[in-house]
Amino acid sequence: MSYGLNRYLCDVLSEMRTCSESNNFSYLPSLVEEAQTLANRMEASLYDKRDYKAIKAMISEKKIELEKLEKKIAKKKKKT
Repeated sequence: MSYGLNRYLCDVLSEMRTCSESNNFSYLPSLVEEAQTLANRMEASLYDKRDYKAIKAMISEKKIELEKLEKKIAKKKKKT
């Protein structure tokens, strides 16, 4: 049993070429929509990965900042 086979943009483009070769354009509009959907997903994934890297860097910076603040607090507690 196979669930949710992944289709790639290249597969859809290959089917579009088959439409052209066979002069059967009846299912071309659905292939165009599928290609658009796959391209949109790829773009969204790229943006998600970029955002993830930026957030990960921000978290690292904030951890360093937190450590510095905790050290300052510890020093002030020792003085009092």
